[in-house]
Amino acid sequence: MAQYVGLTDDPEKRKELHGNPEDWELMDPFENEREARNWEMLKRISGFKGGERTGEWKYGFIYTITIKTNESI
Repeated sequence: MAQYVGLTDDPEKRKELHGNPEDWELMDPFENEREARNWEMLKRISGFKGGERTGEWKYGFIYTITIKTNESI
């Protein structure tokens, strides 16, 4: 199964928008945007799927893509 990775400033809202994935995993807040973007890039290089970049970066999240989740955000 594929996994999705993203960044957000509002984890609860983003989780809801993605369909409340059962295995939603939230990372501790990043110190700065550079650290967050590097983390996201490394996850994508290792095979995680991701959406369009937003201006958000404070928290990283990952979850397994299923028929119940929404990756169009």
